[in-house]
Amino acid sequence: MAHDHGHSHAATNFNRAFAIGTILNLIFVVIEASYGLLSHSLALIADAGHNLSDVMTLLLAWGAMALANRSATARHTFGFKKGTILVSLGSALFLCMAIAIIIWEAVGRLHTPVPVQGMTISVVAAIGVAINTATALLFMAGRKNDLNIRGAFLHMAADAAVSAGVVVSGLLIVFTGWNILDPMISIAIALVILFAGWGLLKDSLHLTMAGVPFQIDATAVLDYLTGLPGVQCVHDLHIWAASTTENVLTAHLIMQSGGSDEFLHETAEYLHHHFDIHHTTIQIEQSDISGACHTENNNGQGRCWPGRNITLPKAFPEPANVRGNPPCSHCT
Repeated sequence: MAHDHGHSHAATNFNRAFAIGTILNLIFVVIEASYGLLSHSLALIADAGHNLSDVMTLLLAWGAMALANRSATARHTFGFKKGTILVSLGSALFLCMAIAIIIWEAVGRLHTPVPVQGMTISVVAAIGVAINTATALLFMAGRKNDLNIRGAFLHMAADAAVSAGVVVSGLLIVFTGWNILDPMISIAIALVILFAGWGLLKDSLHLTMAGVPFQIDATAVLDYLTGLPGVQCVHDLHIWAASTTENVLTAHLIMQSGGSDEFLHETAEYLHHHFDIHHTTIQIEQSDISGACHTENNNGQGRCWPGRNITLPKAFPEPANVRGNPPCSHCT
C-alpha cells in the first residue's frame, strides 16, 4: 500500500482578496440600499440584496479556506477541507435565494410600476460596476483550479454585469420615463444570476456526492493503471475531491510479482502531474481471491467500478466461480 505525500496541499492564499472584497462590497451594500429606498428603485434594492448575499458568500468562503488549512485530527482524518465544497454549494444556494426574491418583487412591480429616479439609479449602479469588477479581478487567478474561488469570482462577475444593466435601465428611464423598465431589468438581473450560478450549483452538488472532479477523466486514469508493467487487473478504483483544490485516489492493483516502493512512488507522481491527483493510495494484491476482476458491473448497483470482465494471462489463475461470481466483496 502506498501514500503519496510528496506534494504540498496548501491552496493559494487569497486572504487579502477576501478582506478587500468583503469590505468594499459591504460599504457598497449600505450605499446602494439607501439610495434604492430613496429613489424607489427595485433594481437598486434587488442588486443591494444580491450584493449582501455576496458578502455572506465571501465570508463563508474565507472561513472555509481557513478551516481547510487546519491540521487533521483523530476525528477528522482529512482535516476540514470538505468545508470548501460545502461552502461552494451554499454559495450556489444563496444565488438561488436571491433569484427567487428578485423575481417575486419584480412581478409585483410589473402590475403597479412605481416612479423612480433614473439618474440616481445609474450613478449608484456605476459605482457598483467598478467595485464588483475590481473584486472579481482579485479572484480571477484562482477561478479555474478552485471551485470555492470560482464561486467568489462568479458572484462578483455576475454583480458587475447586473450593475451594468441597472446603469442602462436608469438612463433609459431618464430619457423615456418608462418606470416599468425597473422591474423588467430586475427580472433580467435574476436570469443573469441564474445563468452564472447554474454551473456552480451543478459542480458543487457533484463534488458533495463524491463525484469524480470535473477535470479528471476516470477512464483515462483506469487505462493508465491497467497499462502499468506487471498490472493484471485494477478494481475498487475511486477518485473524489477532498476539497475544492485537492483530489484523492484509491485503487487495488493485482500484480503477481508485487510492487516496489519505487513503482508506487512513480505511479503517484505520474497521477499528480498528469491527472491532478494529489493524494494517492494504492493497495497491491498478488491474487484475485474474491474474483473482483471478473465481476460484472451491473450498472454500478452495489458493485465495484470498474466492474468489467478482464481476460487474465494463463499464468494468472482464474477463480473457480468465474461464471457465477457474487458481487465484489470489497464493495458490498
